[in-house]
Amino acid sequence: MRRLIPDPFVIAIVLTLFTMVAVLIWGTLPEDQSRFTGMIRAWSSGDGMWKLLGFAMQMSLILLGGHVLAETTLVQRALYGCAKLPQSSVAAASMVAFVAAVLGVLNWGLGLVGGALLARATGRAMEQRGIRVHYPLLAAAGYMGLLVWHGGFSGSAPLAMTTRAGAEKVLPSDLVEQVGAVGLESTVLSELNLVVTGGLLVLLPVLLGLLGSRTDSVVQASEVLGPESDEIAQGPEIDTFTDRLLHGWWLGGTLGVLLLIAAVISIGDSGIGRLGLNQVITLLLGFGLVLHRSPARFADAATQAAAGCAGIIVQFPLYAGIMGLLISSGLAADMTRALVESASGALLPVATFLSAGVVNMLVPSGGGQWAVQGPIALQAGLDAGVAPATMLMSVAYGDELTNMLQPFWALPLLAITGVRARDIFGYTFIAMCLAGGWMILWLVVFA
Repeated sequence: MRRLIPDPFVIAIVLTLFTMVAVLIWGTLPEDQSRFTGMIRAWSSGDGMWKLLGFAMQMSLILLGGHVLAETTLVQRALYGCAKLPQSSVAAASMVAFVAAVLGVLNWGLGLVGGALLARATGRAMEQRGIRVHYPLLAAAGYMGLLVWHGGFSGSAPLAMTTRAGAEKVLPSDLVEQVGAVGLESTVLSELNLVVTGGLLVLLPVLLGLLGSRTDSVVQASEVLGPESDEIAQGPEIDTFTDRLLHGWWLGGTLGVLLLIAAVISIGDSGIGRLGLNQVITLLLGFGLVLHRSPARFADAATQAAAGCAGIIVQFPLYAGIMGLLISSGLAADMTRALVESASGALLPVATFLSAGVVNMLVPSGGGQWAVQGPIALQAGLDAGVAPATMLMSVAYGDELTNMLQPFWALPLLAITGVRARDIFGYTFIAMCLAGGWMILWLVVFA
């Protein structure tokens, strides 16, 4: 994988050019203008490149907030306390994978940031104790939350279908009449998902632990992150009132407390099961302000963290453009329909699962992908006598599976851990193969 996988930015450019060519050849474009002009307009429109600007800002703040919080003394002690628990490289990889996966089931944002921070801390702690462990493997283990998230409580597709109003945003009215709302007891809390996602919570830590058993050739955390500084920061001289505002606790602390109160109120209004990115960001920034104990320290940590946002800022518009092209040209729906129509009966959920994995490589958004594939998958399931909940989870499993090869969601983790995509994708590919086989097995059994 180190030889084959290019830089994530290169991948985004290649996928953009590939999608453009595919749309020009097979896509449906306006007839009142040239195909090239129609393609460029679809790509650069508000429903194209610029559609994910709000989401890109959310992801940047997720990365910044998680990084800032990790720089606080209290959180560093907690992370290093957990990181010192493993006594071997096998235990270290297994622990990071398990924690990341559990957090991912609870909320995908927590899984992504928490897994990355724990991987970083564990790499440092193991090196300090003289235990050899391959740091890129720990980073890959910290990414396991994105392999189980869509079967968890923040899954876009299951949550979108819990109410009739949510279903109407995605499905045609006649399909809503047939399907109605699909409660979490039929999706996230179903026997199928308890076996699939619950099993992965066991299998993934075991797999990553086995991969961590080899310690003859490893890359230590310091080789990626640089050596830890032993310097003790000197307190600033506080001579003026403005210095007291900048370096005192009460101003930043007050704002932090207000943010935490706002997060609690918001979570109380929507329910913990619908914990969203905005609430996660509010919690991260609130705790960061409170625990850093001064606006100056918080701002310094934020400045350091902001450098890691470059990949998100540059690449998200490219992926938004790809999504806009595939959706506006109808290619995403055509790909899904072709794969779904090639199967029937017990194999229909498997075909839907595979199509979702393919589409996710080009449309790496759970909500966006469900909007494209949901109507096709549910209608095909009704025609074949397959339960809507099973078809829904087939799309969810396919969406999360190929996250292990799609650098879109890995960008925050790569920024926090300092590793390159090519360093972790060999391990995540193996995890993807194991998870894919496990998912297919139970989709056939429960079809």
